[in-house]
Amino acid sequence: MSTKLYDEIPSLDLADFTSGDADKKNAFVQALGDAYNNIGFVAIKNHGLTDEMTEKLYSTIQSFFGLSDEIKQKYEVPELAGQRGYIGKGKEHAKGRTTGDLKEFYHVGQDVTDGDPIKTEYPDNIWPEELPEMETIGLEVYKTLEATGIKMLQAIALYLGLDEHYFDNKVHNGNSILRPIHYFPIENPEEVPADAVRAAEHGDINLITLLMGASADGLQVLRKDNKWIPITALPDQIIVNVGDMLSRHTNNKLKSTIHRVVNPPKELMKTSRFSIPFFMHPRSEMDLTVLDSCVDTDNPKLYDDITAGAFLHQRLAEIGLKK
Repeated sequence: MSTKLYDEIPSLDLADFTSGDADKKNAFVQALGDAYNNIGFVAIKNHGLTDEMTEKLYSTIQSFFGLSDEIKQKYEVPELAGQRGYIGKGKEHAKGRTTGDLKEFYHVGQDVTDGDPIKTEYPDNIWPEELPEMETIGLEVYKTLEATGIKMLQAIALYLGLDEHYFDNKVHNGNSILRPIHYFPIENPEEVPADAVRAAEHGDINLITLLMGASADGLQVLRKDNKWIPITALPDQIIVNVGDMLSRHTNNKLKSTIHRVVNPPKELMKTSRFSIPFFMHPRSEMDLTVLDSCVDTDNPKLYDDITAGAFLHQRLAEIGLKK
């Protein structure tokens, strides 16, 4: 496998994978694998989200984050370890850090409707009574991105030499999270800790992350040569990156690349930035044991066996959401 140093992340068209044309499908799979081997990020078009859905969700979450802290805090339930509802300013920090990130966010989780007993593992979603439309658009975007994520995982499975549907039952009613984020304005930048940033460098916990276009620049990814490069998506694209669970399952064959959201120039610190990632998680019982096909004499097994549920609990404690 070639090692490339990308100056920008590769752009791919999901329609090539779903077109029914075997050559286009195979080219998509190989290009995706190449990108995930090297930089761990791609930009994807024809992902299923419409402009109308995107605009509606952004406008709704901007209205929510514009509410007073007193109202927002009605939807914060500390005993849920940040898994549903509102999570207040500075509560989360990157693994290995103690300074809280300069953000607040909201969590929408799996809505189990088919009688699957896994429903007992998930708390109910929390919806703000001030914005009844948030439930409708939130769940619509959730299901759309989940369907796109399943297609991406099918391509990943083929790249890994697995059955195309290897991941399907592992992510059915998975513990995925839609997370609208507000990187709030900093009126007095000199009053925040010197090392505080919007989102410190981190890898995502999950299998893959699907990111709707953010409202401002700031996202950067760490290349193999330790150079930070900006991640930008065209208006019709979403960003899809590898998370730590998939990296672990593939013995780092697919890269969970460190990324961050940097602070804007001082004069723009007084402006908001909004971002909406969808963190695609499997069911808690998924076995993340390293795949045999990803282990050989040059690539010995790097990770102990663990389930997705146990790994998630471990990481929630490390980032300050779970005591």
